[in-house]
Amino acid sequence: MDIFRTPDEAFEHLDYPFRPNWREVEGLRLHHLDEGPLDGPIALLVHGEPTWSYLYRKMIPALVARGFRCIAPDHAGFGKSDKPTDETWYDLPGHVRRLSQLAADLDLKNVTLFVQDWGGPIGLRLLVDEPERFERVVIMSTWLHRDGYNYSAGIRQWAARASDPAELGGDMDIGRIVAGSLLNPKVNRREAFAGYSAPFDGYESKAGARRFPSILPFRGGQAGDPLGQQHCFETLPKLGLPMHFFWGDGDIIFPPSDGQHWSSMIPGSTIDIMKDAGHFIQEDAGLDIINRMDKYW
Repeated sequence: MDIFRTPDEAFEHLDYPFRPNWREVEGLRLHHLDEGPLDGPIALLVHGEPTWSYLYRKMIPALVARGFRCIAPDHAGFGKSDKPTDETWYDLPGHVRRLSQLAADLDLKNVTLFVQDWGGPIGLRLLVDEPERFERVVIMSTWLHRDGYNYSAGIRQWAARASDPAELGGDMDIGRIVAGSLLNPKVNRREAFAGYSAPFDGYESKAGARRFPSILPFRGGQAGDPLGQQHCFETLPKLGLPMHFFWGDGDIIFPPSDGQHWSSMIPGSTIDIMKDAGHFIQEDAGLDIINRMDKYW
């Protein structure tokens, strides 16, 4: 298996003051953050497409200040983790399996789970498979496939563009994709561009990022595990855990109405629609989310 490993110096210029932690899994060197008191309750922060643990850099210090131990993995293919260059290597069950291995290796318990984008299908499957690890769930701008789900025009357009290199200028400009979608005028877009560009260098390094749009269930195939996602969707309301939804008011990938409808189907859940926030809600409203969670902990 050919692997791209981003050199450490690619990250040196970033405002990302966290100590790296490494594990060898399935022949890969995988990275995660582990910040805060070892005996604190766990915040498991799961990123999606095409981001990495950098997405949570604003939220981690605020969570640590509240006594949490923050675990933020980089999926294989993203961030500081190794990046297999074969797109077909990546599938949703593999991402779930590696997250489950992390939870087992670190013996994670008393977990508050944070998920966004593809972090939803990954992290929520772990929740459904191993509910004994979890105490609370924070669901942000994501989805679970199920029969009758209406995928937005925004996500359909993204999937079509991402599958056509010509549409993306021959390569996926990940920094521009993320920074260009941010809505909060106070966010430093230049910083975001640098942070999301840093893990990647050329076409081969982005196989994992290209793969996610191609395995969206409406495009067919099983790599996106549509039946597993539907199982998760049907099981979540039965778990009896506190669940809190946060959605950006300007998210064109998963519109706020999706979050409102989903929350209405889970007894006792709450939802906050965040002003001036788009799909990458942690960038636009990360600290506001933590502050609003203060009334729920």
